[in-house]
Amino acid sequence: MPLSPTELDRYRRQMQLPGFGPAAQERLKATTALVTGVGGLGGTAALYLAAAGVGRLILVRGGDLLREDMNRQILMTDDWVGQPRVFKAQQTLAAFNPDIRIDTVCDYVTAENIDALVQQADIALDCAFDFKERDLLNAACVRSRKPMVESAMNAMEAYLITVVPGETPCLSCLFPEKPEWDRWGFGVLGAVSGTLACLAALEAIKVITGLGEPLLGQLLTMDLARAEFAKRRAYHDPDCPVCSGVKVGGDRTLSLTLARR
Repeated sequence: MPLSPTELDRYRRQMQLPGFGPAAQERLKATTALVTGVGGLGGTAALYLAAAGVGRLILVRGGDLLREDMNRQILMTDDWVGQPRVFKAQQTLAAFNPDIRIDTVCDYVTAENIDALVQQADIALDCAFDFKERDLLNAACVRSRKPMVESAMNAMEAYLITVVPGETPCLSCLFPEKPEWDRWGFGVLGAVSGTLACLAALEAIKVITGLGEPLLGQLLTMDLARAEFAKRRAYHDPDCPVCSGVKVGGDRTLSLTLARR
């Protein structure tokens, strides 16, 4: 779909990037991105996807806004405490960029809803707070052959990787045994979740447009207390119960997978 005059004006500066241009912007406009866990990480990632012009966002998050969320959830306002946060996220993003479509699901990721959600999307961003939701999204993306940007943080540490079924390790390869995780048991600094969220949004934009080099099969780890970053080759388990049967090529559903063309 061609860009409107308003969109040409709105995205003019990013279209000046070498190798980007109107064609990349049209890919963004044609893309549906699923964001799970619209909190300090997912909400900020959604903001930068909206800013970049991703045409449709599907935001998935159950639960109401708590005041203790306010140090990191930049789509929220204090007067919304006690109300479903995903609706406020939709309201804020729609005011920020009225040219995109924003759909919301006020629920957590479940085995019953995840396949239908993933099938609507071209790419998923995994920003959920626990491994139960993360594993469900990972498995659904593998089944549907959809790329997934996986990001998570704990205190001042974080990691980021892009999963492409048939080409890279999946989340189950990385974490065959799930770490103990208490959603209330660690401190959160908003600037840390925001830093990781910006990188996650950038990964999605790179996958969609072909700009730069996504973290395909490479795990980026971050110790933000020391400003230390490292990239490690992720292990692709040939016997992974989730992705071992997925082969390269064939019926890959996302031709923009990899827009490295």
